[in-house]
Amino acid sequence: MQLSEHLVEILSNVLEPLGPLMPGETFPAFFELEMFQRALIAAILTTIVAGFYGSFLLMKNLALMGDGLAHVSFGGVAVGIVLGATAPLWYALVFSLTAALIIHELQERELLTGDASIAIFLTGMLALGLVVLRIWGGGITSDIEGYLFGNLLLIDYNDLDLILYISIFSLVTLYFLHDALLATTIDAIAARVQGIPTRWIGLWFSAAVAAIVVSMVQVVGTLLVTALLVTPAATAQLVGRSFRSCMILTQVFGLASVILGLYFSAELETGSGSMIALITAIMFAVVLIGRSALQNSTQGKA
Repeated sequence: MQLSEHLVEILSNVLEPLGPLMPGETFPAFFELEMFQRALIAAILTTIVAGFYGSFLLMKNLALMGDGLAHVSFGGVAVGIVLGATAPLWYALVFSLTAALIIHELQERELLTGDASIAIFLTGMLALGLVVLRIWGGGITSDIEGYLFGNLLLIDYNDLDLILYISIFSLVTLYFLHDALLATTIDAIAARVQGIPTRWIGLWFSAAVAAIVVSMVQVVGTLLVTALLVTPAATAQLVGRSFRSCMILTQVFGLASVILGLYFSAELETGSGSMIALITAIMFAVVLIGRSALQNSTQGKA
């Protein structure tokens, strides 16, 4: 039995009793039916991991890195589908890891800025995927749209296994390298003077983000990855008073966006990825407006 099957079997005992308590006609299925349980578990796992790494991406001013790697992963998915792969996400993982390491090296050697290299890979690999599909893959089918805009119901146990392995790797390595990553994020030169291997930390972080992006493809789609990777972290930074509080609030906003997005997409019969992305944007707007109103009110009293 696969690791993901064990996980679903264990968590189903927790999820099933919650089903009758959930609102709506369709949404309770995410807690009661195995196929929907897989989708819910995958969405929660990827959101938790994306929240931690998204906070560091914002601090490094690399918010677009996730978007760029997501487009690269689409190129890998397209090649995998054309070659008849049963698990095209593995091709996406290889493409994204390769691109992430090249982007890091180009930036580290000051051959290109981070934004420029990301933009080149983003457009180039998305174009490769579209051309390959048009010539050899039969064009944009409903399955392809699932990778572009997210389709949680396409997630099988093989996909959940990949998501689970990536999540475990990302969280375990972040636990041990958190202090070094924070030091290099705040001041890379000072960290290098202290003996921290900043280059290797950067390579690991780039590889981890690439893997996380691939794990998110079927949750929100390659075109909407930034919604879960960056927006909750940006929302948290509006109200957080410290980096630790921002990390916690990122999880709160991220998980709330996923649950609300799944609820509204199920009840309104819209795409899950697009609805999750919309909810994250709405949350950001509400928090931003609320913070601005509070600041104006405080200044008015002063």
